[in-house]
Amino acid sequence: MADEDTLTALKTAFTFMPQPVEINRFEYGDDADRILAQVNFVREVLVSHGIDPEEVSGEINPDSSPNSCY
Repeated sequence: MADEDTLTALKTAFTFMPQPVEINRFEYGDDADRILAQVNFVREVLVSHGIDPEEVSGEINPDSSPNSCY
């Protein structure tokens, strides 16, 4: 990423994206494959920068994330 602000913007946008398991033809019609590819692309970019996509939401919105049990 170019800088930390750009990376934060990507993380923030990612929190508004549907989870891959939520993307189906019933909800998204013929766009389902394209949307899934886009979500997976963003996930791959996050991983390539050492960021766990599963942890992004809690980092960006700590007050709305559930507490860990472990």
